Amino acid sequence: MFTKTERRLKIKARVRGKVSGTAERPRLSVFRSNKQIYAQIIDDVNGVTLASASSLKITDKLPKKEIAAKVGELIAENAKGAGVETVSFDRNGFLYHGRIKELADAARKGGLKF
Repeated sequence: MFTKTERRLKIKARVRGKVSGTAERPRLSVFRSNKQIYAQIIDDVNGVTLASASSLKITDKLPKKEIAAKVGELIAENAKGAGVETVSFDRNGFLYHGRIKELADAARKGGLKF
């Protein structure tokens, strides 16, 4: 029997075995903590973070799902600034539901393709 964290790390290892970022199609990695949500666009071949966004700079008092959507819009905006249009989505072992889904949908609306 796994704890919740061990289970997520096991799923994360499985997902990372399949998802890798290249210069043409970098990886959009999402991390969710209890209070914040973070997103990075990573080129794994060169080991470089091309763009990032997080909820740390959002000072509005909003529900967590709406904050996740704002972070999705921010990461799409930052990706365009870095010249990235298509990404492969790395949910980092989290279920594609709730805040993770909101961030992904907002990033798609912002112009990212995955």
